Amino acid sequence: MAPPALRPGTMPAPPPLLAALGPGIVWLALAQGSGELVWWPLLVAKYGLGLVFLLVPACLLQWPLNVEIGRYTVLTGESIWQGFVRQSRGFAFGLWLLMAASFLWFGGFASAGGEAVATLTGAPAALSPEARKVFWGALTVVVSATALLTSRRSYRLIERVMTAVAVVTVVGLLVSCLHPKVLAALPEFASGLVRPRWPEGRAWDPADSTRLLTGVSFAGLGGFWTLFYSSWLREKGAGMAAELERRSSAVTGRGEFLGDGGFTPVDDPALAPRVRAWTRLLWADAGVGVVGNIATTLMTCLLSYALLFPAGKVPSDHELVSLQAEFFAASFGDLGRAIFLLVAAAFLADTWLGTVDAVSHTHTEMLRSLAPRVAAKWSYRKLYTGWVLVLTAVSLGTMASRSPAFLILTSAVLGFVGTVLYSGALLHLNYRVLPRLVPAAAAPPRRGAFVLAGIVATYACLAGLYAIALLRAP
Repeated sequence: MAPPALRPGTMPAPPPLLAALGPGIVWLALAQGSGELVWWPLLVAKYGLGLVFLLVPACLLQWPLNVEIGRYTVLTGESIWQGFVRQSRGFAFGLWLLMAASFLWFGGFASAGGEAVATLTGAPAALSPEARKVFWGALTVVVSATALLTSRRSYRLIERVMTAVAVVTVVGLLVSCLHPKVLAALPEFASGLVRPRWPEGRAWDPADSTRLLTGVSFAGLGGFWTLFYSSWLREKGAGMAAELERRSSAVTGRGEFLGDGGFTPVDDPALAPRVRAWTRLLWADAGVGVVGNIATTLMTCLLSYALLFPAGKVPSDHELVSLQAEFFAASFGDLGRAIFLLVAAAFLADTWLGTVDAVSHTHTEMLRSLAPRVAAKWSYRKLYTGWVLVLTAVSLGTMASRSPAFLILTSAVLGFVGTVLYSGALLHLNYRVLPRLVPAAAAPPRRGAFVLAGIVATYACLAGLYAIALLRAP
């Protein structure tokens, strides 16, 4: 069954910049829990300034990728997953299965956040440290799922929570970085961003290949999380998504997305300038996420370099947060320790909230697209609710079974495979398929294809290097 045809609609005029921002902030807050607190500080604690030069280029790599993902949604009102269905139902189905597999383990973020709260409170006292971590992680999951299921519009909740988390984490990190011991390490750390220096006597551990892959490919959001940017733009009503929401609301009366196709802009004299204006907003909104992410990641790495690396202490899989907190306490006292743990809990708990919402929307949309007869038995909201409950149960089951690091790494490796696949598919979708769907005035500029092709080649090379590292590992 072919996907439904796109229908014509009027491209809305873009709103003011501040009103348009939102998906990029959500992207920033979600990214703060995926790599900034976990892998880059760990790599810096272990290898000092030997690898940190990769950080900024890896983050900037995602900026044009985000814009290309958002471009499809702005011009059609559909999420990027609908675009993959239009491109090839078989490919979309396979990519969906890979995404589903990669997010079977994202409960690890909640349990890592639970570790921060357990370390901060020491409660419940009757439980062991490991049990306390699971307790707070499970409580985070239950509270977050309840908030989603009782909210009339999940995106509004997500945007508000993520904005608050982004503010809390940035302020907390800034306060921590103003300590004299950290400021003293700043010049040397800054030089390491352009001139790497491998620490004496520290040999490369082949077991860190996966961690490095995770750090580079998820420096920012990365993996399948990057595709969620399209869903947030759609729910925000960016570009033609506003037309899709308006017509869906007229039918359902509840603001639900029908998932029955999107809209392309009518070719009129105002189209070209409006498309250019929306493209500028995409660059600005995505830039908030990418540039903000660079700043927060650099701050966590600076703290690790100033506090952990000189002491030769590297967090293990089971103490990604607690060991770092103890070194904060040594340098900043109990207040510094508390600030770090609060930042860590905010970093990681919001990752689970944003992820379960986006994954549930994607599963709902794909089920309606690929199995319409089955999905027709339930409304969009009921399907979304069902997926939230299923993913909540999966998270509760997996977070108690393995360490947060194992769960996060497993998800990351599968997500990186998906990145290589979908970035190549995106190049074909936006520069071969999309120009046949929209008026010439709205078609993506050809120069963007060369930039995206470079990104695809980079991710493919990273995948090849990772494969070689695995083959050479003992």
